[in-house]
Amino acid sequence: MNPFPYKELKQVLKFPFLLIAICWIIFLVNFIFDLNFYQFGISPRKLSGLIGVLVAPILHVELNHLLSNTIPLFILTTMLFYFYKSIAWPVFLWIYFISDVWLWIGGRNNDITPHYHFGASILIYGLFTFIFLSGILRKHQPLMVVSAIVVFLYGSLTWGVLPSNDSVSWEGHLFASICGLLIAYYYKSEGPQKKEYQWEEYEDNDLEDLQTNIEILSKKIDQIDNLKLTYFDSKVIS
Repeated sequence: MNPFPYKELKQVLKFPFLLIAICWIIFLVNFIFDLNFYQFGISPRKLSGLIGVLVAPILHVELNHLLSNTIPLFILTTMLFYFYKSIAWPVFLWIYFISDVWLWIGGRNNDITPHYHFGASILIYGLFTFIFLSGILRKHQPLMVVSAIVVFLYGSLTWGVLPSNDSVSWEGHLFASICGLLIAYYYKSEGPQKKEYQWEEYEDNDLEDLQTNIEILSKKIDQIDNLKLTYFDSKVIS
């Protein structure tokens, strides 16, 4: 039995812990000093709202909002960096920035009542769809189990892409989900792959060569047997 990979897991957990810590530090600073950090969220199609492309996923102005995002963000980020370690950074960064750019282009906003979109749920939806689809596309049994676990834990997230609540950035959820799906498809040939056994890789030419070699070996064995019989017959006659 392989030992539990404590060192590897310890290394993987560094970034998820750091990400969660940043979210909480920003929230506490905003709460204590009343800095209205929500203004740094994504304000679609406004030049001033472009700053949100960089910082919106780590901004939270309500405690319940941050609490509801903390555990899923930690779990999904850990899964990404543990099971897809070789492609984890590009996947994370693509989801982070592409989702925000799409939200800036296509999110709700108006001149009378400006809308600000922020919160780690943008990342959560992107990571959820990436991890779910990646395991299926790769047909890799351990990763398919991970996909099933993700659906079991967070399958209800799918309702968040529908416009059911004006106070929820469903567009951010939708764009992040689409982004996660596209990135999963793009990286399907990179990272962990289904194990291919040697017998599955033989081509027709390989099988013909193998059959020819077996026939040659069989003839050699027959020749050796004939030599043995000749030798023993000569010994008996002498």
